[in-house]
Amino acid sequence: MKQYPFLDLALANAPYMDELKAAACEVIERGRYLHSTQTELLEQEVATLCHVKHCIGVSNGLDALKLILRAYKEMGKLHDGDEVIVPANTYVATLLAVSDNGLTPVLCEPREDTMNMDSRLIEGLITARTRAVMPVHLYGTPCWDTTLMQVAQRHGLLIIEDNAQAIGAASDTGGLHGTRVTGGLGNAAGNSFYPTKNLGALGDAGAVTTNDDDLASCVKALANYGSDRRYHNIYMGYNCRLDEIQAAMLRVKLRHLQDENATRGALARAYSESITNPRVKTPVIFEDMRQIWHQYVVRVDDREAFRAHLADNGVGSDIHYATPPHRQPCYEQQLSGLSLPLTERLASEVVSLPIAPPTTIDDARAIADIINRF
Repeated sequence: MKQYPFLDLALANAPYMDELKAAACEVIERGRYLHSTQTELLEQEVATLCHVKHCIGVSNGLDALKLILRAYKEMGKLHDGDEVIVPANTYVATLLAVSDNGLTPVLCEPREDTMNMDSRLIEGLITARTRAVMPVHLYGTPCWDTTLMQVAQRHGLLIIEDNAQAIGAASDTGGLHGTRVTGGLGNAAGNSFYPTKNLGALGDAGAVTTNDDDLASCVKALANYGSDRRYHNIYMGYNCRLDEIQAAMLRVKLRHLQDENATRGALARAYSESITNPRVKTPVIFEDMRQIWHQYVVRVDDREAFRAHLADNGVGSDIHYATPPHRQPCYEQQLSGLSLPLTERLASEVVSLPIAPPTTIDDARAIADIINRF
């Protein structure tokens, strides 16, 4: 029986192996492992990709969000106890960045078609303490529209994108600076290059992207012990630097990102065209935006039986995410009293199918046949 693994990073990176080895050797032989050429070049290339003035390479995606929020506090735009509207249907890291900065996450239910934050509900959540909104481009589908932008502008809210899953995606609506590319839509964005992402490092890595000169300077200092120059610490900062090896790996992978995203898009279409089982709800493909399909997520009522059927037929699967943030033990005191029925229903139904290379179109159609027999 043929096996269809959910994700095999060794196989996914195999096409780039010679380039990756050469890039790693170049860094090792050069002898500069932090604050050097590979990081600087990656920052320039990611800034160009996201259509922003600044990119600051950092240690991971969570740290990117934490640094943005901390920088806004240092700049006087956020204060302890301020509220940040976040999607209820997201990975817990989105909320952790808010809580870590002494801010209060306010959860917004998703839209059913995108599974992203429902911008129509944002205004009803705004209070006198609301200072920011943090849309997450979940699974690689942009969370951006005129409603979100107009509500934020009307109430003077910062828009901080969680772009951890959507590098290279594009909205159907221009952002604050005219661009449609995620990571450059709002005031700032946190990006993740975790190994499983479409643009994945061979370890942890992330970046902050922004058009704000002051924010960029503050984030850069905070990520390097709070120093604006050597042995001169203007903030009580962190050690959140990106290392040269990971920057070099990402520069190799970045050269192939457009093809990677296109391959995933073709796989998503093959799935959606081939899955006909009425018990399985496929994600919406939006023709007027660019989705990059970090995950291809279907919904099914009897999830355990469905995943067992897949496994029995050699198909790997995963769940993103089985427990929503407000049901996590760490938020038991703060958020457990919330009633978020759509978020909770999605968490009980979602199943991620294989979408990363080396999965092929033929594989996707074969998996769809297996699904149709469920």
